[in-house]
Amino acid sequence: MEIQQINRESKGFFKAVSDEKEAGRMTYSWAGSDKFIIDHTEVNSEYNGQGVGKKMVLAAVEYARENGLKIIPLCPFAKAMFDKKLEIRDVL
Repeated sequence: MEIQQINRESKGFFKAVSDEKEAGRMTYSWAGSDKFIIDHTEVNSEYNGQGVGKKMVLAAVEYARENGLKIIPLCPFAKAMFDKKLEIRDVL
């Protein structure tokens, strides 16, 4: 499974792709130049239970770390991930 990022001026998204099909999408909005808000995570039903959402959140964490950014997880799924995984809270 590949995670792709599409970043635009005010918004963007991470997309999980498996066998050229979109498995899930996690959208975000920029909050200034140094942080972004994860506002929605959606996984296509045929990929439920395969860790697709988790992979997208971890891709966002990696992107934030590489670029010195912070994440505001407003999406309930992303917030739950940050609540569960202490090791990714450095980007909050």
